[in-house]
Amino acid sequence: MKSLFFKKPADLKDSKIGLALGGGGARGLTHIPVLQTLDDLGVQPAHISGTSMGAIIGAIYASGKTPQDIREIVDSMVILEGEGLKDILQKRGLRKWFELVDPNFFKKGGVIKGQKIAEFLQEIIGVDTFEELNIPLTIIATDFHTGEQVVFNSGPLMPAVRASMSLPGLFEPVKYDGRLLIDGGVVNPVPHDLLLDMDFVIAVDVSDLPQATGKVPGVTDALMGAVEIMGRQIGDTRRAACPPDIFLRPEFDGVEMTDFHRTKKIFAVTQPICEQLKKELSSKFGLSG
Repeated sequence: MKSLFFKKPADLKDSKIGLALGGGGARGLTHIPVLQTLDDLGVQPAHISGTSMGAIIGAIYASGKTPQDIREIVDSMVILEGEGLKDILQKRGLRKWFELVDPNFFKKGGVIKGQKIAEFLQEIIGVDTFEELNIPLTIIATDFHTGEQVVFNSGPLMPAVRASMSLPGLFEPVKYDGRLLIDGGVVNPVPHDLLLDMDFVIAVDVSDLPQATGKVPGVTDALMGAVEIMGRQIGDTRRAACPPDIFLRPEFDGVEMTDFHRTKKIFAVTQPICEQLKKELSSKFGLSG
């Protein structure tokens, strides 16, 4: 990280490692293998920052869940390739999807209220405040009326997670502390620049650009596509101004933000960046693993 305060540590065990996890809907499941790779190398981040899906995965991990724990939660809630009807019907997590969707037909702001999802995440995370987490966490949201970046790193945890995931048009914005808050990716899709006090920073960008299908997108797809284009531009600009030490961005090859059923594909495209992470950490710190 290019900073006036940066001092290259002698080795990894003496370093404070910052990990920034970007937003991107289902593509944010990429963060699970990345966390597993760090665990395999014996590396635990000293601070995690996250936006949207990155905030969700970051909060679950910071609460003490292992990458394998998170993977098992995901596997219980999606249909995996090769599973038969009996396997699918036995998955309690699949039924959970229907319980989590709370339609927002009579209010403006988004088609899903998001409160039931927040309550479900609260059960998984198991703590109420940032201070109770095992690893310091910073979460980003956006003030809808001022366009300001809103930084959460203390106090109640779930309002921050719920606000950070409020993708415009999909989830209802969150009213909190006198502000109307939406997805943090609108202003800072990969908040690595909030980890300047770390010795070494890893940033994981799970954004992608809309795929050329030859068809005119519907309203929701057009809105999400516009957010993705904007997020990619903002993220690239922030990274150019303040580059992380390691930057990871998978080639998703058509995986959309809502493709939670394509976990096998998502985890497969993550493998090259996991190998990149191993190689770069090994090169810089003499690691093996």
